[in-house]
Amino acid sequence: MIVPLMERDRNSNQTPPGFSFLKDRRPWRNKVRRVSGVLFDFDGTLTSPAGLDFAAIRAAIGCPDDQTILEFINSKAGAEREKANRILEEFEREAARDAKPNEGCDELFALLRSRGLPFGIITRNLRSSVLRSLDNFRGIQAGDFRVILTREEAFAPKPDPEGIRVAAKKMQVPVEELLMVGDFRFDIEAGTAAGSLTAFLANRESGPLPELLGDCEPDFTVLDLYELTNLVRYLLPLPNGKLPNDILGALLAGVRNDDSVLVGPKTGEDFAALKWTEEDSALVLKSDPITFTTDRMGLYSVIVNTNDLATSGCRPRWFLATVLFPPGSTAAEVHDCVVDIDFWCSKFGLTLCGGHTEITPAVRQRTLVGFAVGTARRGQLLMKQRIEEGDILLMTKAAGIEGTAILAREFEARLLASGVTAEQLERSRAFEETPGISIVREAALAAETGDLSGMHDVTEGGVATALEELATACKHRFRVHLQRIPVLAETAAVCSRLGLNPLGLIGSGALLICCRPASAAAVVNAIGSAGIQVTEIGQVLEPGEGISALDINGNTVPWPRFERDEIARAMADA
Repeated sequence: MIVPLMERDRNSNQTPPGFSFLKDRRPWRNKVRRVSGVLFDFDGTLTSPAGLDFAAIRAAIGCPDDQTILEFINSKAGAEREKANRILEEFEREAARDAKPNEGCDELFALLRSRGLPFGIITRNLRSSVLRSLDNFRGIQAGDFRVILTREEAFAPKPDPEGIRVAAKKMQVPVEELLMVGDFRFDIEAGTAAGSLTAFLANRESGPLPELLGDCEPDFTVLDLYELTNLVRYLLPLPNGKLPNDILGALLAGVRNDDSVLVGPKTGEDFAALKWTEEDSALVLKSDPITFTTDRMGLYSVIVNTNDLATSGCRPRWFLATVLFPPGSTAAEVHDCVVDIDFWCSKFGLTLCGGHTEITPAVRQRTLVGFAVGTARRGQLLMKQRIEEGDILLMTKAAGIEGTAILAREFEARLLASGVTAEQLERSRAFEETPGISIVREAALAAETGDLSGMHDVTEGGVATALEELATACKHRFRVHLQRIPVLAETAAVCSRLGLNPLGLIGSGALLICCRPASAAAVVNAIGSAGIQVTEIGQVLEPGEGISALDINGNTVPWPRFERDEIARAMADA
């Protein structure tokens, strides 16, 4: 699996393991920031670094340390050159028989294949030794590579850039969108001269060795092929929806905070909090866009943003809105949107105090970005660091409430044709109000009971993603009973007809609560007495990473993971 991401401490500027290539935060140097194909050096890159014994080869052919082997051999003539070539070829044949795939190859090629990304090899080795080495690889064969260029080819070997250009043409990839990966300076020199992206593979060295890299400046340096897998993900087009949690965490790791920041940007945090001018007071902030629906945007924006604020235990007070309209919009449409936002702000006790409106070709449909602000006592902020082993994990309402309402509107005709009844669709559309997509009330009721350790709002990516975010934020493992996660009958019907999983469906209205075991009964009673469903779905385990999922029989099963929200998948498929 990909090297796991560790959370950084607040105010830390450290790049998480698995993403060390992001530690260089200098401005980009006018290169394309995407990859359409990957070209590999072979020996020491795709094969284990413990391959050819270059010191022994040098000794056998008399090559000085300040010269490279191929160039030394080519400088000779006649029988002397032929003898040196025979010695080199024998070393290569022996190394090929014992060659092992470099650690991380399986994960890397699984990603490349899953994304349909072409890949190739360019090497100074013999073709026969490359093909023999590939026999030792599992699940990858010579025929899987779009191109294999070896030193028998007519063009000059690396560091000459012509081979990179030839490979890009054969792979049908623009050379500027080709990623050249290698563990020696010739790979970087050739890629840079050809105009491609370059990645230097350090093979777990603490830093690039001068004799390997010289004065070259690769675009990226990766410690191993696991990091290379993350780098390729970083350079591939993202699916619609939120950033994957590990990538988001890595990008946020370099963001600097000052001493006024109580809660800063981090995966799994619902809000930001700052020290305020009043003694022991905190200003709690949240911003979120509405992009999935243009109907009732004011309602969704106010609720989505105040939901996140509510998980802090604060009182939501102010709201700002940035609304972007596509060309052709009228003043009447802008007026209706502003009135709608103001209505829902007043409904939830907020003041609409500012924002921005604009007509712009940058959007194809109306887009609303809300910004909510609240206040709280610093000592009452529910920061997720308080969550500890043994805490009870509760969930209010059910999975996919918000997504069910949206799907019922957007896919009405298709759902009716597939057998969902008109009554089911009517109830689904009403989910915004019953059971409701606001969690402000139950969050306040839970906070009033006392010994809470943390809360988290379920939004894009559904309950499954929200639980991963919460586990990441508190740095503990969870045990979750999948069958205990409530799913309403209407949600089950809509998702089954559209081939979706309710656990990955956008789920505003559901709240995750962690509390001490002694407080669980009081929390359940307080929320349940208000007519709001609340269910115990799991427990907090020891410090660490990951979620242990149990089925109805108590057997461990894989945790459901979603690269994008199920509603985004439904929209894309449609």
